[in-house]
Amino acid sequence: MTKPGDLQTKKTIYELAQEFPEKTYKELEKYRDADRREEAQRIFIKQENEELKEDQHKEDWKTYGELETKIKELRDELDRVKKENNDLYNRIAKLSERNLQKARESGL
Repeated sequence: MTKPGDLQTKKTIYELAQEFPEKTYKELEKYRDADRREEAQRIFIKQENEELKEDQHKEDWKTYGELETKIKELRDELDRVKKENNDLYNRIAKLSERNLQKARESGL
């Protein structure tokens, strides 16, 4: 398999001369150099895209970390509210038991 940049993907001056017999050597060199610049630009763009993907991936993890922190805070708050709710329930139950006990003692 050939990759961009391999000798098999680049045309030599001889191959270009066969393909374009009416062109001069200087024109063929310009054509070959333009092809090389185009390939270099494609490689540069590919590298930029990879860097952007890496940056996006890092940003996603940062966002994920922030979400985890927020979830932990919300869970802690929920646990606190549950504990308060249980305490209030127990206090109400004790008050109800006292009133019931007083009623029994008074003969009701």
